[in-house]
Amino acid sequence: MKTIIQTLLIILALSSCHSNNPLQIRVEGGLIEGTADEGLSIYKGIPFAAPPVGELRWKAPQPVQSWDGVLETREFAPSPMQADTTLNTSEDCLYLNVWTPAKSKKDRLPVMVWIYGGGFSIGSTSYPYSDGAELARKGVVVASIAYRVGYLGFLAHPELSAENAEGVSGNYGLLDQIAALRWIRDNIGTFGGDPSNVTIFGQSAGGISVSMLCASPLAKGLFKHAISQSGGSFSPCREDSYPGENMKSLEMAESDGLRYALELGANSLTGLRSLPDTVFSRPYNATGGAWPIIDGYVIPDDQYRLYQAGNYNDVDILIGYNSDEGESFTASDSLTHIGNVRQRFGEYASLLLDAYPVTSNPVPKSGRDLLRDASFGWHTWAWGCLQAETGSSNVFMYYFDRHDDNAVSDIGSVHGSEVAYVFQHTGDSLPGDQELKRQIGDYWVNFATTGNPNAEGLPYWPAFTNQSRQVMYLTNQGSHAGPVPDANSMLELDGYFASRRKIRQQLRQKERTYSGCL
Repeated sequence: MKTIIQTLLIILALSSCHSNNPLQIRVEGGLIEGTADEGLSIYKGIPFAAPPVGELRWKAPQPVQSWDGVLETREFAPSPMQADTTLNTSEDCLYLNVWTPAKSKKDRLPVMVWIYGGGFSIGSTSYPYSDGAELARKGVVVASIAYRVGYLGFLAHPELSAENAEGVSGNYGLLDQIAALRWIRDNIGTFGGDPSNVTIFGQSAGGISVSMLCASPLAKGLFKHAISQSGGSFSPCREDSYPGENMKSLEMAESDGLRYALELGANSLTGLRSLPDTVFSRPYNATGGAWPIIDGYVIPDDQYRLYQAGNYNDVDILIGYNSDEGESFTASDSLTHIGNVRQRFGEYASLLLDAYPVTSNPVPKSGRDLLRDASFGWHTWAWGCLQAETGSSNVFMYYFDRHDDNAVSDIGSVHGSEVAYVFQHTGDSLPGDQELKRQIGDYWVNFATTGNPNAEGLPYWPAFTNQSRQVMYLTNQGSHAGPVPDANSMLELDGYFASRRKIRQQLRQKERTYSGCL
């Protein structure tokens, strides 16, 4: 009897210890312990799935493995294997992070889930500019999720498809994102978050991921709102990839995967799985394998067609892009730029060069805007127009245009420059920067809370409709609503993508086989 009583006392003592330590909480897998920082509880490196190593390489994420004792979640976990060797990387990379201002489970705060960018080839939750602390202090639970990138995240191969129950391969990185969202649905209440009010947000490849999750039936019901910063994926498939035209069918991607495997010297799937993970930390010349594909399962079809038919997750969206995205993708001299345009756009090149003229050297902003819109602007515009036509949820669109009117250069807001404003980390190098940071943080949090960015103390942001097509100009010189930038030029791109989609339709009818997209 004495032994039983002693055992019970020990159990009660341990239970009391856990209940008296607010930084220790139980999640799927076991107990974790985070850190406190000025009103926040922070948890870094929480596993949401089993390590995708060994036989789990190139398989859908599996349930998280339980652990004994208390797992300290105070440091970021390794980033996925990738070409950015400045990061601490590992194939064992499926972890997420949480910043919460909640005082108890009963708070049920809105939840914002960050998906990093990096062209699906690099990326990390540990980048300082996406630390979620300052954004969380605005009254939301912030999470950032990791996913496999590069060839470990998106390799398609006939043998991989053959072993899969759905007969598909690739898109493992997207399946990681979906698994993380399921974990958040099931566990975020423990952190004081509301699992019924989740907003996904991301930039570049992260924004494209948001777009794809909005189109994937596997992600249905996992989020209520979506924010895409320089994202969208509304172009048809194409054999040769360009910024904004990266999508391939399963058949195309499997052929690329075979070539990639041979480049590695692997003649079989067994050979591929036996390679050390360090092999995948450097880029290769083989095309394909490092981008999501239209597989008929995770991504059922060409997203443009899905939205035309109303086959998507109809949630509130806040979408936009930056004023000088093209600066990151345009050749430095005008002659090379014009040659690249003619090679990429074919018979449409002349129309597009008229719509986005190049009248000086180096390439002026009017020329760079063609790459801005082909990569991001048109996708955002098409997304907004399609959802405004076939959906019932709110649509809000923005144009980020922070610039210095006194600068000699005509460079505007380049790719990724808005991220620091969203996470409240930017300084005040230009007049109006602090106000712009406040506005963007408030808009994003308001939207995550209600599906509408508007509130007292902010310039009014009208919803985007096909009748008015108003966007919010987010600028350090006074945010305001206005028309879609370069709307007439965008119509020329609309014609180009429609032509590409028609060509894909004709090829499909001729071959009488389903290639996964048009």
